[in-house]
Amino acid sequence: MYLARVIGTVVATVKYPGLEGYRLLIVEPIDDQHRPCGAPHTAVDTTQAGQGETVLCVASREAALACEPTFVPVDAAIVGIVDEVHAP
Repeated sequence: MYLARVIGTVVATVKYPGLEGYRLLIVEPIDDQHRPCGAPHTAVDTTQAGQGETVLCVASREAALACEPTFVPVDAAIVGIVDEVHAP
């Protein structure tokens, strides 16, 4: 799991079967101080996150399991909207 910020959207008129109804968002990984720490990439949104929100993402197999039906071909999925981050 990793933190990310939603920075954009992807418009796809045709999607792989099983991804219909899901939005594709561009997210930028961030650290616990909200500083960018990775390259922006596309993630399937399972939470209805909005532009600029801090989200919790999963990758690889966990991302494929986050959608219904499971095992759709995705590399990243948004599984939570973060309200606060407390780090030492």
